[in-house]
Amino acid sequence: MELSVHWRWLATVLNLMILGAGVWCDCTEEGMGIEGGDYILTQGLKIGSTLIYQCPYGFFPYPAHTRQCLHNRWRPLPSRERDIRQICRLVECPDPTVLKYGVVDPSEERYFIDNETMYECDSGYRLHGSVKRVCLANGKWSGSTPICSRDDAGNPCPDPGIPPGTFRSGDYFDYDDQVTYSCTSSLMYLVGSRVRTCKADGQWSGVEPSCFYKYTYDTASDISEAFGGAMKQSLTESMSVGDIQEGRKITITKDGRKLNMYIAVDISDSLSKEDINKSTEMVKAFIERVASYAVSPNYDILFFTSELLPISNILDYYNQENKKTLEAVLDDLKNIKIKDNRATGTDLNKVFKHMLEQIYIIENDTKNDFKDLRHIILIFTDGGYNMGGSPLANLQRIKNTIKQEDHLDVYIFAVGDRIYELDLQPLATGERGRHFFRIQKEELDTMFDEIFDDEAVVSLCGLHKMTDINLSKSLIYPWNVKLTMLRGDQTKTCTGAIVSSKLILTAAHCFLGDFPENIQVDVKQGTIYVLYLHFLFLKVKEVEKYYIHPQYNIKAKVEEGIHEFYDYDAALVQLKEDLNFTTDLKPICIPCTKETNQALRLPSDAKCTDQEKLLLKDFNQRLHFLTGHEDVKQKDVVAKLGQNRDPCIKQATRLENVTAEKIHDFVTDNFLCTGGITPFVDHIACKGDSGGAVFRDYNQRTIQVALVSWGTDNECAGYEGKLVKSKDYSRDFHLNLFKIVDFLHSTMAHGDKTLAPTEFIDNWKL
Repeated sequence: MELSVHWRWLATVLNLMILGAGVWCDCTEEGMGIEGGDYILTQGLKIGSTLIYQCPYGFFPYPAHTRQCLHNRWRPLPSRERDIRQICRLVECPDPTVLKYGVVDPSEERYFIDNETMYECDSGYRLHGSVKRVCLANGKWSGSTPICSRDDAGNPCPDPGIPPGTFRSGDYFDYDDQVTYSCTSSLMYLVGSRVRTCKADGQWSGVEPSCFYKYTYDTASDISEAFGGAMKQSLTESMSVGDIQEGRKITITKDGRKLNMYIAVDISDSLSKEDINKSTEMVKAFIERVASYAVSPNYDILFFTSELLPISNILDYYNQENKKTLEAVLDDLKNIKIKDNRATGTDLNKVFKHMLEQIYIIENDTKNDFKDLRHIILIFTDGGYNMGGSPLANLQRIKNTIKQEDHLDVYIFAVGDRIYELDLQPLATGERGRHFFRIQKEELDTMFDEIFDDEAVVSLCGLHKMTDINLSKSLIYPWNVKLTMLRGDQTKTCTGAIVSSKLILTAAHCFLGDFPENIQVDVKQGTIYVLYLHFLFLKVKEVEKYYIHPQYNIKAKVEEGIHEFYDYDAALVQLKEDLNFTTDLKPICIPCTKETNQALRLPSDAKCTDQEKLLLKDFNQRLHFLTGHEDVKQKDVVAKLGQNRDPCIKQATRLENVTAEKIHDFVTDNFLCTGGITPFVDHIACKGDSGGAVFRDYNQRTIQVALVSWGTDNECAGYEGKLVKSKDYSRDFHLNLFKIVDFLHSTMAHGDKTLAPTEFIDNWKL
C-alpha cells in the first residue's frame, strides 16, 4: 500500500538520527530539474517542502509526480542516484486491442495522445459502442467501449465488453453468471466494479470498470455524467414539503428530515493552498446548487488534518435552537483561513470515526424513522493519511449501521499533485455507479457547474426517479400524463406519454371526434411529500389539435361481425404551448430516434431494426406500463414474442366472431401480446390505462416500445388504478411503436411547422 512510503521515510530519518548521522538540513537545488517541464516548491528548499513537477499539455512527469524534502535530500531519490532521468513523457491510453471478436485498426504496441482507432467486428458479430475513438490528453479514450456481440446469442444479459487495458474472466452471460475484471498492467489501477453479475432483469450489476494510469484524471464532463446523475436522483428522492423562507435559497422541512450530508475537506500540508481553496469553493457551490432543488439536507461539514475543524454539526439540525442557517454555513466557509504552517499529520480515520459517532446518535434519536434517512458522504483529499490508521473499519461500521445499501453513498474526490489511489478507492461505495474521481486543478472551477447544468439534462428522454417512502416504492414517471375528454355530463379518461415539448402519444380509440377544446391534459408540475405520502402538483394544458393514425378504423371489420378493430390504434396530441421540462416533467424515449440510439449505446449508423432487436430480443420480454394518475403504480408484464406469440394471441378466439382462421387478421403483427400466468403472472390493463406507455428500462434510461391498446377481458371492474393480476386466459394487446414509425416520423419530424422537430436516425425505416 502506498501509504507505507510515509512510514519508510520516517523510519529512515529516525535511524540516521539514532546512528548520529547529523541534524536535519535544508535541501539543495541539485537534481531537481525535469527534462521538458518545470517545477514549483511549496516551501522553497526547507525541510518538509514539496517539489511538484509540471509538464505541458499532453505530457506527464516521470518517474515521480512530486518529491519531498526530508533530511536534506529529495525523496524519492534524485535521478542521478537511481539512473533514471526525470522527464515529461507523452500521455498514453490503455491498450484497446483487448476487443474480442473484432479488429482494432491500427494495431499498435502503445497508443499515445491524439492517436485514433477504428473498430470492426468479425463476421456474424455486431458492433455496439463507438466505431472510432481518440486517445485524449487525460489518458482516456473518447466515446464508449466497443463490444462485438451476436444479437441472436440468446443470453439474458448483453455482452458487458472488455474496456481498454482490462482483462475479463468469464464469458457466460446467463442469470447469476459473473464476470471479473483486472488491469493488464501493474502501472494501472481499476475504477468501477471488479465483479459484475447478470441480474434477473437482464442488466449487469455495478458499473463498467476502467483501468487508468496514475496520471489519468477525470474531466468535469466525466464527473458530471457519473456523479451528477446519481446526486440529482438522491436529491429529488429526498424532497420534502416546506416553506420557502424569505431571502434564502433553501426549503425548511416540516416532516422528518430525509437526507443527511457529510462533507470533509483535507487541509493538511500535503495539499497546496490552491487545492484547498478550490475544494472549499466547490463545497460552497455544491451547497448552493443543492438548495436550488428546494430540498434541505442536514449538513455535517468539517476540515481536517490530524485534528478536526467543524464548520457545521449535523446534530444541530435535530435541535432547532442551535440550527445554523444556510447563510451562516456559507459565511463560515467563506471566512475560513488556511494557514501556511498547517499540521503535517493527516488522520482520515478520525473523519470517519466522527461521522460514525454522529450516525449512532441520530439512529438513537430518530428510532424507527432512521430507516428512511439517506446518507451521502463527500470527501476531498489526496489520501495521504499518515496517522490514525486505515478508515476502512469505521466505514464498514457505518455501512452496518445504515444497513440499506442504497441509503448510503460515499464519494471520494481525489485532489492534489500526489494521490494515493489504492488507499482511497476502497472507501468509495460504487455498486450503483462510479464514486471515485481524480480531479485536476483546472477542472475544479467548472466541475459543479457542469454537474448541475439543469438545462443539459432535464430534456433528456427516459430519465425518471424512484423514491423509497416507508420502504414501499413510489415511482414517479415524468412523462406520464392524464387525458380527459369532456363529453357533456360524461368523461372519457386515458393515459398518454410526453414524447416532445409539444406532443403527447396516446391511443386513437380515446377520441370519438372530440373537439380539441374539450380535451384536457394533466401534467406533473412538481412533487411534495408529507410524512409517508407524496402528492403531485398537476396543471391542465390546452390542446391545439390531434393526429390520428391514417390507417386506424375501429369499424373496419364490422361486416365480419367484429364490432371493434384496433389496428394502428395511435394518436399524437399537440399542445397549444410548449412544456417547460424539469426533473418532474420530461419526455420518454421513443424508437428510431438519435437520442434512443445514444441511450442504447448503438453506433451512429445503427438502423431502427437494431434498436428493435436490442429492446425486444427475448421470447419472454419483461416490460412495464403504468396505472393510476394521482397515485401512479407500475404494472409488470411479459411480452410473448417469436414462438411464444401464437399461444398468447390464441386466447383472442374467445371473443365473438374471432376464429382461429381469422386470428392473425384480427390480432395483426402490429401488436405485442401480454397477460396470463406463464412464465410469470402478469398484471392486466384496466380502464384508464389505454394509451399509456409500455416501456423497458435500459442502461438507466427508459424507452417506450408500445402503447396500451385493448384487452380480451374486463378483470378490473371496481379496481381501476390498482395492480390487478391476470387470469390464465386474460390477454392485453399493445400497439408496437416500431410498426408505426412512419406515422411518428411524418408528424414529429416533418409535421406542423409550429412543432419542434424530433431527430430520427437516418435509417429509421424498418
